[in-house]
Amino acid sequence: MNTKPNTPVTFQCGAVMLNRFMLAPMTNTQSHEDGTLSKDEYQWLTMRAKGGFGLTMTCASHVQFIGKGFPGQLGIYNDTHIEGHRRLAAGIKSHNSLAVIQLHHAGMRTPEDLIGEQPVCPSATEKHNARGLSLKEVIKLRNDFIAAAVRSQKAGYDGVEVHGAHGYILTQFLSADINKRTDNYGGSLENRARLLFEIVDGIRETCGPEFLLGVRLSPERFGMKLQEAKTICQQLIHDSHIDFLDISLWDVFKQPEELEFQDKSLLQHFAELDYKHVKWTVAGKINSGQDVRTVLDAGVDFVSIGRSAILHHDFPKQVLAHTNFEPTALPVSERYLRNEGLGEKFVTYMKRWDGFVTD
Repeated sequence: MNTKPNTPVTFQCGAVMLNRFMLAPMTNTQSHEDGTLSKDEYQWLTMRAKGGFGLTMTCASHVQFIGKGFPGQLGIYNDTHIEGHRRLAAGIKSHNSLAVIQLHHAGMRTPEDLIGEQPVCPSATEKHNARGLSLKEVIKLRNDFIAAAVRSQKAGYDGVEVHGAHGYILTQFLSADINKRTDNYGGSLENRARLLFEIVDGIRETCGPEFLLGVRLSPERFGMKLQEAKTICQQLIHDSHIDFLDISLWDVFKQPEELEFQDKSLLQHFAELDYKHVKWTVAGKINSGQDVRTVLDAGVDFVSIGRSAILHHDFPKQVLAHTNFEPTALPVSERYLRNEGLGEKFVTYMKRWDGFVTD
């Protein structure tokens, strides 16, 4: 296809992304424990917007206190969070980058010591010591996702992404391995996907047609099946309520784990969908200028950059200036990461990535 990375993307809602680079939503543990924005989080994100990302997405931002997934998580579950988000959205947009917040709930993956009670799940799971949600609580969860989108719109964000990937609560509903409910939110794929679709429909109805709306899904791990993930994607496209799909493949170049689908790569499987008006992006080991070209040439509308965005706040500018740009070699020093806009807590968090930070 030979799509150039500096060409704009126009979404159905009317929003325009100036190039093909999105900052992937990344855990960074550097906001305040009450969910309010910190200076470090502001610095990290606005520096990426300034560095040329056409769309800058926040870390996963939880829509309920009990959905907190990690220490120092940026919250969007309370009106007290709006002030910080207003500043953050304005800071991102001042660099001509679209400002998008990712709406999240960790479900059974919430550490109990963070919330002081049992985490929740579609149905009780002993492994994670999580209790099952009542039907009333499922409805509240749906409404709290929608309320968080309304807060985001009030704060000035261009849009939201609903986090349905990586084993968090919406994945838990989608997964037949985890979701053992016997009501309208469990059993068939239609029922397991019901909550996701109700959230998407509710956000679109409440926030209007000009609000950018995306969904993140991952096709593997946590009981997700490739064919079911593709079916959900196609239904989201068919319903015409979303502007983009963010498909997290862990590694865009890998083969599917399911043997019967290993005739082609995961990327090729998703390239086969009929996207119609919906734009799509993928994430997973897109590290170099060559990787960016390969993915865009496969038909993907824009790339989601994680690791290389940590290493280079101006990764888009570097790739646009140098076609074969390669990120700096690992490991890097703590000082290097600080210079790239990471706060102390984020630098400490990066030490969990094997071989990323020098000892």
